[in-house]
Amino acid sequence: MRTVFRTSEVVAARGRGAVRHAIASGRWQSPHRGVVVTHSGPLSLDERELVALHACAPASAVGGLSALRHEGFTGFAPDTTYVVLPEGADRPGRVTFTTHWSTDLGAPDVHPLKEPRRTRPARSLIDAASWCDSDRFARTIVIAGIQQGLVNDRLLHATLDRRGSCRRRGLIRESILDAAGGIHSLPEKDFDDIRRGAGLPEPSRQQVVKGPDGRYHLDVSWEELRLAVEVHGAQHQQIGQWDADVVRGNDVVIDGRRLLIFTSYAIRHTPALVAEQLTRMFTVLGWRAA
Repeated sequence: MRTVFRTSEVVAARGRGAVRHAIASGRWQSPHRGVVVTHSGPLSLDERELVALHACAPASAVGGLSALRHEGFTGFAPDTTYVVLPEGADRPGRVTFTTHWSTDLGAPDVHPLKEPRRTRPARSLIDAASWCDSDRFARTIVIAGIQQGLVNDRLLHATLDRRGSCRRRGLIRESILDAAGGIHSLPEKDFDDIRRGAGLPEPSRQQVVKGPDGRYHLDVSWEELRLAVEVHGAQHQQIGQWDADVVRGNDVVIDGRRLLIFTSYAIRHTPALVAEQLTRMFTVLGWRAA
């Protein structure tokens, strides 16, 4: 049963005097100016979200992780309620929720029928990735949305195009490509740039190694040092692939090699860290620059 209303709704239905009396007597409550809750008890998460939404301009929508919560997105519980207001709308006073503004709150980005009024999953994922605190968390949100089946890469690309300028736009695009399998393997040029910059010797690429269940390839290896490197992209986060990677990594070590594992994100975005760890491993193995 619905319990959260804009004050104007219940005044129209019950009369201003009756509403004032219900609030004054403690039967109802008004947790925010312009909003009435028709009971006096603690508010549920859904009710707090509706209070935030009704406190904002009528065309506003729940967004980001708050909207994704209603779509079954798991593993990313919002720490606040996110509301997107129409551009130019006033921000309510003394809010306990987070507000953003947008010029794009029409049917392509906001579902016209679902309650509470909220942005569609593709828009919600892009907003959540744009609003969060770190690049790594943003990337994880996008990849998880695709892996959990909330959206596909085509819809995300189209929504990002329509979204226009936003924070982390390039990283979001890259993460969509990774999650959809557009980048399957080690970015060779990027890795070579890191290796050469660190003054490390050229490796043997795609060294064939035979495991107990057949043949597979290492991304990079230096056979004379018995050192292997694996680079994991978004597809490696799938549970089946992750399990296979763990088994394969164990086989590499059992075969007598040292193994370093980097993510494709690290190769592209934290090359100094990759270079530092590679150099330390080479030093441990007794390699010295010529």
